[in-house]
Amino acid sequence: MRRDLAQPRTVQVVSEQRRASARALAITRLALTDFRSHALLRLSVSPRPVVLCGENGAGKTNILEAISFLAPGRGLRQAPLDEAARKGGAGGWAVAASVEGYAGPTDLGTGVIDAPSAEAAGARPRRTVRIAGANVGQQSRLSEVTTVTWLTPAMDRLFAEAAPSRRRFLDRLTFGFDPGHAHRVAAYERVMRQRSKLLRTGGGDRRWFDALEETMAEYAVAIAAARRDTVFRIESGLRGAMGAFPHAALRVAGEIEDQLDWDSALTVEHTLRAKLASARATDAEAGGASHGVHRSDLVVRYLGKDMAAAACSTGEQKALLIGIVLAQARAMAADRGAVPTLLLDEVVAHLDRTRRMVLCAELSALGAQAWLTGTDRGLFSDLDGWAQFFTVADGRATPGPMGVAS
Repeated sequence: MRRDLAQPRTVQVVSEQRRASARALAITRLALTDFRSHALLRLSVSPRPVVLCGENGAGKTNILEAISFLAPGRGLRQAPLDEAARKGGAGGWAVAASVEGYAGPTDLGTGVIDAPSAEAAGARPRRTVRIAGANVGQQSRLSEVTTVTWLTPAMDRLFAEAAPSRRRFLDRLTFGFDPGHAHRVAAYERVMRQRSKLLRTGGGDRRWFDALEETMAEYAVAIAAARRDTVFRIESGLRGAMGAFPHAALRVAGEIEDQLDWDSALTVEHTLRAKLASARATDAEAGGASHGVHRSDLVVRYLGKDMAAAACSTGEQKALLIGIVLAQARAMAADRGAVPTLLLDEVVAHLDRTRRMVLCAELSALGAQAWLTGTDRGLFSDLDGWAQFFTVADGRATPGPMGVAS
C-alpha cells in the first residue's frame, strides 16, 4: 500500500477485527542442549508471558538468545556460531522448540554440529534448520513459521551506532510482515559477495558482471520496498499506542528508497544496474559495492521533542525502541492476525513505575507471549496471576512463584 494513500475505512475495520482476534505466535516447549551455560534445559510453557528471574550470569539471557535462533540470522548477540557451544560440552549446540506458528503447531530445530575435520580445513561452522522434522536448506524458511522480535540492553544505543545495526533491526521487523524478506536479504548479500570476489580477483567477463548486477538490482528494489512498507505499517501501529512510550517518526534513508518515491520499480532497477556497472573500477579498488540497499539507514525522530533519536537520552532511546517493537506487534495483529514472540531482556529494570504498568497493559491487550528477564522479582508484580515465573540458577529453570532469585 502506498504511503500517500489514505487507508480505506473498510480496511481499517478489517484490521481492527483481526487485531481483536489475533493469536500469539508462541513457544510451548523449549529444549536446549549444550547451549552457552545450559548443558540440558527443558521448559514447557503456555502462550502467556514468561518471566525469568535470577542473578546476573545465571543464564537468563542465554535462554532468550536460544529462542532468537528460531528466527533467521545470528541471534540477539550477533556472535559467531561456535561461541554459543557450552564450554566443556561435546561440541556444537542444539535448540528445539514446539511453537504455535502461523499455520498452527509446528516443531522447529536448529543448531551447529561439531565437525573437527571441517574446522581443521578452515571452514566456518554452519547451523542446520529443521521444520516439522525435515531439514531445510535456508534459515529464511523460519520466517514462514513464526516471528521473533527482541530488545536487549546492548540495543539501548542503537540510534547512536553505525547504520548496519539499525538495518538489521529494521529487517527483523520486516520479517514479521514479509516472510520472503529474509531470503531476499540473504540472496542479495550472497550475490554482492560474488561480485566483490570477481572484482577483487579480476575474473569474469562483462556478461558475468551484468548478470550479477541485474540480480543485485532486482533484490535491492524488493528489499527497499519491503522496508518502506514496514515503516508505514509500524507508524500505523504507533497510532494505537497507550501513550507512555514516546511516538516516533520513521524513515528509510537511501538512494534506492528515495528514488522509489517518484520512479517505478523497473526504473529504479535500471538506475542501480547502471550505477553498479559504472562503479566497477572503484569497487574493485575499495572493495564491496558503492551503491545498494546495504548502505541504507533507518532514521528515527522523537516527535514529542522534534529531535533525532540519536540526540535523545539513553532512557528516551530505550522508550522509543519499546514503542517501535510494540507498534510492530500491533500492526502484525491487525495485518496478519498474529502477534510475534517478544524477547525483552532486562527491559523493565530501567523503566519507571508508570511505564512498567503500561508495558504490562500493552502485552495484555496484545495477548503476546513475551519472555522477560530480570534480577528483581518485584519489578514484575503487574504480571502476577497472568505470567509464568521461573527462577534460573545453576543451569536450571525452576517454575513457580519466588522472590529475588538467589
